[in-house]
Parts: sequence; structure tokens; C-alpha cells
Amino acid sequence: MIIKWQYLASDFPEVPQMILQTFLKYKGLSKTQIARLKFAGGQVFVGHRQRYTDYPLRDGDIIRVILAPEKAADTISTSYLPIEVVYEDESLLVVNKPPHLPSIPSHSHPVDTLANRVKGYLELHQAESLAIHIVTRLDMDTSGLVIFAKNSFAHALLDEENAQHQLKKYYLALASGQFQPTSGLIDLPIRRREKHGMARMVAPDGKSSQTRYQVVQQYQTGALVRLRLLTGRTHQIRVHLTALGHPLFGDALYNGPISEVAQRQALHCAQVELIQPLTRQTIKLTAPLPADFVAIQQELA
Repeated sequence: MIIKWQYLASDFPEVPQMILQTFLKYKGLSKTQIARLKFAGGQVFVGHRQRYTDYPLRDGDIIRVILAPEKAADTISTSYLPIEVVYEDESLLVVNKPPHLPSIPSHSHPVDTLANRVKGYLELHQAESLAIHIVTRLDMDTSGLVIFAKNSFAHALLDEENAQHQLKKYYLALASGQFQPTSGLIDLPIRRREKHGMARMVAPDGKSSQTRYQVVQQYQTGALVRLRLLTGRTHQIRVHLTALGHPLFGDALYNGPISEVAQRQALHCAQVELIQPLTRQTIKLTAPLPADFVAIQQELA
């Protein structure tokens, strides 16, 4: 992958003499990534000549970086089962994950996960790098948008966006009960539940966790709720709504109502908004509701 920038001295008044390495750090490359340019197959040019990273830049110089290819981890096997691609460019791959599919491999699900399928997709499309960089992930039974970066540089920039709340994730959920108030900020700390490897709980000694919510449609026994995560704790939406007395339909782990159609938590990552790491353009993506979610909604209506 080739990245191109122009150095303008007026953009860096605090640096009287910019060298190439400092410029690359300003652009977001880490020490490890810069080292890969020098020693692992990457290249960096100023104008038409390859340069060392201590090269002094002049105003108007054009810098081209060729990122080193990244090999796939042997720990992630390849699956050629199809994925639903919502958006793709040279830096990003955004996929609509179906319910009941893990995001990444684990001891209990080592082979068929979204990450395995993405690896197969990248191989089939002869991608430059086959390393899997998952930026956002979802619980196995949660459906919706999952973001992958195609290289470690894009991954680092997206992680920084996430930390600065520039990467926005919006969820739709079907939660039990009547909401009052119908919108607000849930600010309750979350920690792991004792003697339970998977479940979380609200507790004073937990990690700071914030979720914004807005009721979209109130039904007699539940509501369609739109939520935005401000932090990214495990099971955050499920735990926060349970703490308010509104567990999700189908969420057996947190005592949500179960029915013939509600066999998994009714939670779907419906929209993401992010800044493309290289072009800096805003990208907004949506994923339609899956059939089982719609069936629960129809049952409530």
C-alpha cells in the first residue's frame, strides 16, 4: 500500500528543521512501523529518491511511504465461507456480522469466526496484507457492523479515533419494560461478576462505563431503543439496560424475556461513523435489521 503526503513547513511552525522520521511520527506512524519501513520490506521516498529517516525535509517535499506487507497469523485458520461486505477501500473493510457468529477465535470457537472468514476473503481477493486487524468487535449473538483495518497503520489511527470518540457506534436494541425517562445517559461502572467467567455486573469498583440511549418506539411490554457507546466494556449495553430494569429480549444471561422468536439478545450494531484514516473524510455506514430481530419487533407490536 502506498501513502502520499506533502510536507508544508507552515503546518509545523514549532519545528524549525523537520526530519523525515519526525514527520512520519506526526502522521501517526509508531516507532515499530517506522522500523518496518527500514528493515521489513517497507520503503519511504522523498520526491523520487529513497531516503533514510534522518533526511531533512524541505518545504513542499512529496513523501511516499510503501507499507511492508503483513503476514497472516498462523493462529487464525482460513475460512472461505462468505461475508457481507458493507464497505471496502485500501485501508478498511466493514462487514455486517450475522448473529451466532463469534468475532474472533477462542478455545470454544477456534475455526469458524468472522475473523477466519475475513482472512479467507482477503486471500481470495489477493490482498497485499493478510494480517487480521479487527478494530471493533461484537458479542457472538449480537449482529451488525464490524470494522477491520487492512494494515497496522490504519488500525492504529482507528484506535486513536475510537479513544477520542470520533469513531461512533450506534446500536438498536429491543428491551423489556416501559422506559421513563425515554432518553438519557447511563453512567454506571461495570466489572466481571465473581465466579462467573462471562457475565458482567454494575459495581462501584468497576470500570467507568457510559451509554447514551433514546427510545425510538415504546410498545406495551418493551421498546425499540437506539444506543451509542461512549466506552467499550464487555456486554456494556446488556449490563446497563439490565441495571435500569430493562433486560434485552432473548438475553438469557441477563434474565431477559425468552420466547419462540427471541432466542438471542435483540441487539444490532446498526450504524457506524468514522473518519477514513488516510483521506480524513467522514464515512457513515448502516446495516439493515436481521430477520430474527424484525420478528421480535413484530411480536411486540
